[in-house]
Order: sequence, then C-alpha cells, then structure tokens
Amino acid sequence: MTQVSIIHNPRCSKSRQTLALLEENACDIQIIEYLKTPLTKLELRTIIEKLAISPRALMRTKEDEYKAQGLADIQDDEQLLQAMVDTPKLIERPIVLANGKAAIGRPPESVLAIL
Repeated sequence: MTQVSIIHNPRCSKSRQTLALLEENACDIQIIEYLKTPLTKLELRTIIEKLAISPRALMRTKEDEYKAQGLADIQDDEQLLQAMVDTPKLIERPIVLANGKAAIGRPPESVLAIL
C-alpha cells in the first residue's frame, strides 16, 4: 500500500475530491490539515522543490490576503515563503506527497501520476 500525505483543507471541494480519489486507490493516507497545523518554511521549500515550481506558483493569488499583503510586488522567494507560513490560506491545495514526489490536485486526477 502506498504511503501518501495530503495537505488538505476539508472545506475545499477539490481537496475533498482528491482525498476520495486517494481512498479509492487504497492508499495509506496521512491527512495534514494545513490551516490547523501550518507548514514550516522548510516543508514548503521541500514541496516546491518536488513540484519544480517557484514559490509564487504555489500561492493562491486571487485570495484577498495576497492582495492585502501586496505580494504581487514582491520578488523575493524568502518573503513569499514567509507569507505562506504566516498566512497558510495562501497555499494552493490540495498537495499530495508520495514516492518522493509531489502533485497538486487540480484536477484531482493529476495526483494519480505519483502513486
């Protein structure tokens, strides 16, 4: 059985759909509710590295908090990472980690590639 972690928000429909898909595929799932247990900067760096994206690509740029913090004007990756640590709502979700890889569940089926 594949060991899988999902960075999850139970209020998000895509996150719920991705979790259901993982359950259908008989995975051993660790659920990380990142709004209750925020990710560290190191955890975010590791995820970003596995996804091979920039910190900004992991951010929900349409959130009010993104605009309120003026993050569109910030080019420093460390500041963007800190913004996600301080305001976890800014992190795109769901993120699935399995087999040393990561995938964003948008659409949910995209996580199947790493199982």
